[in-house]
Parts: sequence; C-alpha cells; structure tokens
Amino acid sequence: MPDDVLKAWREAGARGAAEHKAWDEQFAQLGNRKRAEFERRLRHERPQSLAKGLRAFKKGLLENPLNVATRKSSEAAIEVIAAAMPMEFVAGSADLTGSNNNKAKSAVAFAAKTPKGRFIHYGIREHGMAACLNGIFLHGGFAPNGATFLVFTDYARGAMRLSALMGAGVVYVMTHDSIGLGEDGPTHQPVEHLSALRAMPNMRVFRPCDAVETAECWELALNRIDGPTVLALTRQNLPQLRTTAPNDNPCSHGAYELVAAQGDAKVSLFASGSEVQIAVEAQKQLAGRGIATRVVSVPSLELLLAQPAERQNAVIGNAPVKIAIEAAVRWGWDAVIGRDGEFVGMHGFGASAPAKDLFPHFGITAEAVVNAALKRV
Repeated sequence: MPDDVLKAWREAGARGAAEHKAWDEQFAQLGNRKRAEFERRLRHERPQSLAKGLRAFKKGLLENPLNVATRKSSEAAIEVIAAAMPMEFVAGSADLTGSNNNKAKSAVAFAAKTPKGRFIHYGIREHGMAACLNGIFLHGGFAPNGATFLVFTDYARGAMRLSALMGAGVVYVMTHDSIGLGEDGPTHQPVEHLSALRAMPNMRVFRPCDAVETAECWELALNRIDGPTVLALTRQNLPQLRTTAPNDNPCSHGAYELVAAQGDAKVSLFASGSEVQIAVEAQKQLAGRGIATRVVSVPSLELLLAQPAERQNAVIGNAPVKIAIEAAVRWGWDAVIGRDGEFVGMHGFGASAPAKDLFPHFGITAEAVVNAALKRV
C-alpha cells in the first residue's frame, strides 16, 4: 500500500478514536441484556421467537389450510416474522407494494420524520433497491428484503450479483413468477429468469408450492446470512398440498417426496411452485391407470443439486421415466431427469391471457404430463 494512502487512512482512524472510545464507554453502561441483544442483531443471529412463531404458524396451516397465491401466504408468514423481529425485519418494494404483499400491517413507512419505519418505498428503482439492501445488510443489525416482479430481476441483476459475490444475506421477494400472472403479457412473464438466477454462484432460489412451503422457505432465507435468497411467488391462487410440517424442514434439502408411489415407482414427477399441483393431479390420473407414480416437490433445484450424491439419488429415485414440470424453460432440469427425460414447460415467451387459458395454451397441464408418461411407460 502506498505510504501516502496508509497515512491518510491512519489519520482518519485517529480522528474517530475519541468517538469510538466514547461509544464503547456508553455501550458498557447498558445492561447485559441490552448489550447481548444489540450484539445478536449485529451478528445476524435470529431470535428464538422466529422459529417458535413459524412452527406455530405452520401448525395453524395444517389445521386451517390456506389456499391462496404464494405471494399471499408469504404475506401471512411476514406477519409472524415481523412480530418476532419488529426492529430487525426491514422490507421494501420497488413501487409494487400492493402486488408484492411484503408489507406487514404493523410496518410504518421509513422517512425522515419516521426513522423507525421498517418499510421502504424505493420507487421504480429495482437496481437501486437491491444496492440499498446490500448496504443495509452489510451495516449489520437488520434483516432486509426487497420486492418486485420476478421479470424485473433483469433491472436489479447487477446489484443482485454483488449480493452473491459479497455473501450478503439479502432476501429478494419476487412475485408474479410465471405465465400465471396473466394479462400483463409476455413482457412481464418470466420464462428464463429462474434458470438465470439458479446459474448465479451463491444465489439461492426458492419457488414454494403452497403456504407451508412458503413459510419454510422464508425461515431458510432469513437464517441464511452468507448469501442472498430469491423467493419466487405466484400471483394465482394455489391449493395447500402439504399435510405435514416436520421440524427438520424438508425444503432445506432442496427437494423431497411429496406423494409416494404405491409400489415400485414407474414414473417420477418433479415440479416446483404452481406446477406441483399439476404433478399431483397427474399422479392421481396415472395411479388410476395402474401406473405407480411419485411426486417430488423441488422448491430449490440448485439446493437439491448441492446435496451429497447419496441424498440426491434418494430424492431423484430409480423410476425409469422422469418428467419435470415447470412453467419456465428446461435449462437446468436435465441434471435431475437426464437428457432423455421428459419436460413439460415453456419453450418460448408467454402470451397475454388469463392464467387459466395460458397453461392449457402452452400445454402445461396434468393431461400433458400423463401423455408424456404414457408414451414412455
């Protein structure tokens, strides 16, 4: 390091020495409990109340299922999170708050007059929002998340890449995650974005299939402090498919068997997000034809592929026919289904129409899955 640069930095440090000492003395005056709480937040350790609150939330979901869009089940989970982390949990949106559903009811907008506000209105500034989230996390003491539509990760990508490069534990709440957003059309319908984000080193992508998985993915995202996480969430309503919520959080392995085959599986169906319900319906139809079929929910493809080979093999299984279902491009799925596996998904851009019309139009249906299986069994 050049001598003049070293000298300048040491002079800057000397100027702050008195303030640093005063701060240490003031901090020492605090009680042990306050000091421990302050240091916990700076270390990005989550309070025990977070895990406890989410366990109770999932138990409630099993008793009273929530059949809504995952952006709405995310909103319900956020209410629990905000109650457990009222001063740490800092959310915000790039001008899509009403659509992203990541503002807790108790959250006050951050402004000069309300500096304790925990929701930031970033305006239509996706890159700026992502850059701010990096700074908030690196400062310490806060668990920041920011939201927009998944397709607009194109605008935020530079700062999101820095999140991954720096190992910043930022959470990106990306809603309207597929052609299922409907009438906004192909400009707003992401098809290649899941693959692009999955390809980014140290970026973790979760695409939950229902309210239970959404809560589990939120917990994993908040507890990950060595890299960023994307939560890809739907606009359209989804049925709650999970009927159990084990303490070990199956989403932590990237994928798990949601529906077992009756007997030795002849077909394995792999799907993420909104397409898991299609896989479940296809499984029922195939089982009705006497074809033993299992369904594997894959909330995080790249997390599955990061598991030890033994666990991967156990999840992927030995069924001779493997089919992946996702309303996005195929890229990445060959690692699970093989080059000769069947894929039911997108092969181009979307179109402008209601979601209920788009999925049949592009052949992403249970019937298409059944037909793909029948030609291979």
